[in-house]
Amino acid sequence: MLPWSPDFAGRMDHAVIDSPALRGNPLGDPHERPIWVYLPPGYDDDGDRRYPTIYVIQGYTGQLTMWAGRTPFRRPYPEMADAMFARGEAPPAIVVYVDAWTSVGGSQYLDSPGTGRYHTYLCEDVVGWVDARYRTIPAPDARAITGKSSGGYGAMVNAMLRPDVFGALATHAGDALFEAAHQPTFPARARDLRDLYEGSYDRFLADFRSRIPGTRSSDMQLMEIYAYASAYSADDDGTVRIPFDANGALVPEVWERWLALDPVRMARRPEYAEALRSMRAVWIDAGTRDEWYLDLGATAFREAVAAAGVPDDRVHFELFDAGHMAIEYRYPLALAWLCHRLTGFSG
Repeated sequence: MLPWSPDFAGRMDHAVIDSPALRGNPLGDPHERPIWVYLPPGYDDDGDRRYPTIYVIQGYTGQLTMWAGRTPFRRPYPEMADAMFARGEAPPAIVVYVDAWTSVGGSQYLDSPGTGRYHTYLCEDVVGWVDARYRTIPAPDARAITGKSSGGYGAMVNAMLRPDVFGALATHAGDALFEAAHQPTFPARARDLRDLYEGSYDRFLADFRSRIPGTRSSDMQLMEIYAYASAYSADDDGTVRIPFDANGALVPEVWERWLALDPVRMARRPEYAEALRSMRAVWIDAGTRDEWYLDLGATAFREAVAAAGVPDDRVHFELFDAGHMAIEYRYPLALAWLCHRLTGFSG
């Protein structure tokens, strides 16, 4: 009964996946992860029918049970998605909600000696587990990935890294154009480290882990940069390299490692341009008031997608009036569009 609990037209399975890729990860985070698999209305009525699959990944600090959280006057995304299928607004699909939380708040869905093998976990362990247990169409042309913010980043880069796994993507305000999204924050973070921790990230981490996180105003901003550095610029031995010095100025050799993983620059490289050309569908959107200027990143990625040779009829690009937060109402729009594209219908 709404608003306390949903009456699903489809079915949501809750399970746990044991990930070989995450065993022994450098942060000591669990290798057993919760996973939710949504089965659309009619799935249990026809034992022979197979379905396209859409993988949903979360932004920085996201962990799976947050999808059940409610905000005033709004429904959580899984409920909106179920209602969309129930109304017949899109062909039915299996929707997989993936957990990739880490003890530094996120993984960016990459393989890194700083966090663990989250790209392999997603593309091999999770996709393989789902294909083995559900009536999926086990082919990239019937498989998409979607997310917002760091999840949008993960959707872009995993589709480019593994076009043999994902044949479509949707990114909502995904991390891109790092010189606009990240570099402007570095001086403020250098100041936080100087004023509170004698310029030391080790001191910050020790303090952060000794008390209730978030009780200092700089906590989340400092941890977020550390998490990104753990994903983008960790050495082989796990040492995390920060891309700015004590004055907030760039450390060029570290910053270049970040830029090499910027979706805009990746899309310009021949191997990733080829991967993008293989996509059946690419959805890109962002709010025009995004606090991290990810609308500019969305525009830059759209331009790179066009330069890669992806036909316009495979791309949906949209800027809308919003900031970075509270844009979950956009997710079902992209989900429906992907469902149409993955099943051969025009969107």
